[in-house]
Amino acid sequence: MTIETWTTLAQTHVLPLALNVVAALAIFFVGRWIASILMVWLGKALDHAGMDPILREFVVSLVNGALLLFIVIAALDQMGVNTSSMIALLGAAGLAVGLAMQSSLQNFAAGIMLLIFRPFRAGDFVDVAGVSGTIEKIGIFSTTMKTGDNKELIIPNGKIYGDIIINYSARPTRRVDMVFGIGYDDDLRKARAVLQDLLARDERVLAEPAPLVAVSELADSSVNLVVRPWVNAADYWAFRFDFLEAVKLAFDAEGISIPYPQMDVHLNESEKA
Repeated sequence: MTIETWTTLAQTHVLPLALNVVAALAIFFVGRWIASILMVWLGKALDHAGMDPILREFVVSLVNGALLLFIVIAALDQMGVNTSSMIALLGAAGLAVGLAMQSSLQNFAAGIMLLIFRPFRAGDFVDVAGVSGTIEKIGIFSTTMKTGDNKELIIPNGKIYGDIIINYSARPTRRVDMVFGIGYDDDLRKARAVLQDLLARDERVLAEPAPLVAVSELADSSVNLVVRPWVNAADYWAFRFDFLEAVKLAFDAEGISIPYPQMDVHLNESEKA
């Protein structure tokens, strides 16, 4: 082949290919540089908006992956690669993966909703998916809880978001509902005065709303008094345990009985023939 032939070949094939490769590399590296700047800006914007750190990292990673895919496709298109079939293949693969990971995607969607709407936060004591415990970590696919006896529970987010959520730490105060039964022969006014005095002497009982002591039921074997004081949420269990013990000791000291459930059975003897 002559020099002119090589020159023509280089001008018609090699040079355009080299220029396309250089342009593709430029698209890739410049695109990566712009994407990194956008990711820094997006992270700061989400931080400023007060988004949860876990959700922020996920959103940044998702947007970064989408931009990287777009940059790679643009670079390959610049090199003359048919990207239409690649896009169709990626769509089919995404559909197949989505069908295979349906339950995982459900947990993922539930995790996003939990992080956005925040029905609970780390440190809250909650009742979710039929179990109670303290929230330790909210992830994209699952939530980690610690039970009262220090067991670790990892619950899929789909089970949490699709069920009733009871957050005991959401409000600063809680009402303690207790019922105490006394005998029908005991002094009702005296029993009520004892309960009111115990409430007045406990500093954990809040003045507002005022605590309630009232007769709730005339039961089969007892007169039941309902006691409903308000305390700070952090004092709930300690106050309840202490108050139950204090009531038992005070009733014993005042001679007020706490009757057992009982049933009177009457037997009629028939005369012998």
